[in-house]
Amino acid sequence: MMRLHNRVLPSNELLNDRWEKAKYLGFGEGSSIYDSATVFGKVKVGKDTWIGPFTILDGSGGLSIGDTCSISTGVQIYSHDSVKWAVSGGKEKYEYDATSIGNRCYIGPNVIIAKGCTLGDGCIVGANSFVNKSFPAGSKIAGNPARILE
Repeated sequence: MMRLHNRVLPSNELLNDRWEKAKYLGFGEGSSIYDSATVFGKVKVGKDTWIGPFTILDGSGGLSIGDTCSISTGVQIYSHDSVKWAVSGGKEKYEYDATSIGNRCYIGPNVIIAKGCTLGDGCIVGANSFVNKSFPAGSKIAGNPARILE
């Protein structure tokens, strides 16, 4: 691996093909997803999108990611939360709301995107940001909570 690609990967990444996993999950042509990524629920991913290691894609309330996106290491994208359930002692239900990432988006390492958020085409999200609202196409955002950078 080092001679071919100048990298060293964990053994499971050497045994599993990222493009085959993406194809198995029904993702678009040319997309890849690392073996260490967790995917649950209805997750739709467009073509030529890269999903890095140690990511969580929660499609329990519906999740769509567009074409030619880069979802960096450690990103967590949710379409549900259990806040009301937890604080009510289990009396309230989990809440679900679809989350959408447009085409040509870059999501930096360790970003968390909450349920119900939409990022328009061409958004850039800085590392370690917490996205808890929607942003229009072309936004450059960062922070906790994320805000548009000027």
